[in-house]
Amino acid sequence: MAEHDEHSSFIKTPQQLITVVLLAFVVPIFGIVMLVQLVVNKPHADPAALSPEAVAARIAPVGKVEFGAAGAGAGAAKSGEDIVKEVCGTCHVPGVANAPKLGDKAAWAPRLKAGLNGLLQSVVKGKGAMPARAGTSLTDEELSKAIVFMANQAGGNLKEPAPAKK
Repeated sequence: MAEHDEHSSFIKTPQQLITVVLLAFVVPIFGIVMLVQLVVNKPHADPAALSPEAVAARIAPVGKVEFGAAGAGAGAAKSGEDIVKEVCGTCHVPGVANAPKLGDKAAWAPRLKAGLNGLLQSVVKGKGAMPARAGTSLTDEELSKAIVFMANQAGGNLKEPAPAKK
């Protein structure tokens, strides 16, 4: 086993010497520059983030409970576009599980041949990965509105059914 010589250096070649000398200058200078940047630069925030409206929006409660009569909007019929945005768009916008994409005329063409009643029956029974009634408790009228909206986005010419009389 070789004996350890206390007086020998770990620098053995001229390349190692040059590397150590350069690093001896560069590393402290880099550290000083970074420290100066830390001290000199002031943090800045978006001025709009400090407006009273933005602050109120950030500290607003997540939810609230109200007792009393339902508002005017409760129970109001939703449009087909609203239903598509809330329910159908989850799969039909990205085309998940072979769902025909909104506006894709080629994918909707064979489906449009079935007409509104045929499409409605597919939705009511469920098809492929779509559960019956699209996994919702929507009425046939609401489902029809959503079907008409999606079909017409793809070049269909379906008419929205007349509202059911109460």
